[in-house]
Amino acid sequence: MRIIRNAEEGRLALLTRRPLETDELPMEMRETIFKAFGQELAPEEVVRRVIRDVREDGDNAVRFYNSRFDGAQTTGDSLAVSNAEIRQAYNSVPEEVVEALRFAAGRVRTYHEQQLRGSLFNFNQGGLGQVMRGIERVAIYAPGARAPLPSTILMCAIPARVAGVEQVVIASPVLPDGTVPPVKLVAADIAGADTVYKCGGAQGIAALAYGTESIQRVDKICGPGGLFVTIAKKQVFGDVGIDAIYGPTETVIIADESADPELVAADLLAQAEHDPLASPILLTPSHYLADEVEKCIVRQIKGMERGKIAAAAFENRGGCILVNDIDHAIELANFYAPEHLCLCVEQPMAYAAKVKNAGGLFLGEASPEAVGDYTAGPSHTMPTGGSARWSSPLTVHDFLKTTSIINIPEDLTEELARMAGVLARAEGLTGHAHSVERRLQGR
Repeated sequence: MRIIRNAEEGRLALLTRRPLETDELPMEMRETIFKAFGQELAPEEVVRRVIRDVREDGDNAVRFYNSRFDGAQTTGDSLAVSNAEIRQAYNSVPEEVVEALRFAAGRVRTYHEQQLRGSLFNFNQGGLGQVMRGIERVAIYAPGARAPLPSTILMCAIPARVAGVEQVVIASPVLPDGTVPPVKLVAADIAGADTVYKCGGAQGIAALAYGTESIQRVDKICGPGGLFVTIAKKQVFGDVGIDAIYGPTETVIIADESADPELVAADLLAQAEHDPLASPILLTPSHYLADEVEKCIVRQIKGMERGKIAAAAFENRGGCILVNDIDHAIELANFYAPEHLCLCVEQPMAYAAKVKNAGGLFLGEASPEAVGDYTAGPSHTMPTGGSARWSSPLTVHDFLKTTSIINIPEDLTEELARMAGVLARAEGLTGHAHSVERRLQGR
């Protein structure tokens, strides 16, 4: 782990982001693109062609790209997972994993039910009001096949169900044999999803946005994904709703000398193992802690199954910045606006109010971000790329839509119509003015 001892240098090196699209694609991915299209293409053009083909050729195009991009043979009449496959999945997943999924699902459901109860749901005052309803049909994109992420299904599908979404469907990349990993099917069943579709990547997003022979189009697509999924969500937005644009995970830990360097190192490594482009960052005023955490990382990473990925993350976007004090660290964190911000300091509650920009705030060493990924309760789908400056984690509100109600009492009509007519004429919209002024005739 690099330690940057000048805060301004650290801000420029670690806390100033560059667009993901500027990173060069790995050679393996470039070769896959060449085999699929017969030429090298930029990611945006790849996605554009995939979306076009899926719109024109439906299931056949999805199967073609499942094969070319995922090496998966999705055969049969439908891309939907059958009920028999879901029942069989329970036989393939250890009982302790099923129990843990049910436990996590309960925590997630309870948290989001409380969120809904705390909302200003429906009102009607003085003839004006609103009614909030669940979106009719929502898709959750659940990334990962060889490395499945069942927790993402729980964290996205359960809030949708709590919000009252009528149909919740899951789209997942598939394994080479054309199946969805059993643990994801179990998670989808526990979360109450209606259907699971065998379609990952940009082709999955296109199928959800526009529909195919076996996939009904949805109203909104939620959930994280890789580069091509992210670009696809951008390109279909407007034809379908999306929740947000998600990038690689980010974790900033602010720690003082009271922090346990072994735990700080473990927490940084937990996030670094996600992705070579993950951002595990430590901000501390303690030279001693920085040096100790570095030693712990070197020792702990040797025993990690995904140690190479974690090491790459530290090399690419991770490290430690030495700051003046904890207030200075929070100032830098607010500038960076991380997905996750962990306060491993004495009296963390005393500093929590100073945090302005973070997707999730984790207070104290007893609240590690890794627990937030699985069993705490709030959705782990959180804003990345600095978007925590203006956006929020996925909640029940992402699955609700509001209809305004205007039912004006007759005793208010004259005043409202008269003023509306004045404004309409000021805008040159005489048809509007005539519409409201006719209500005044005979009064």
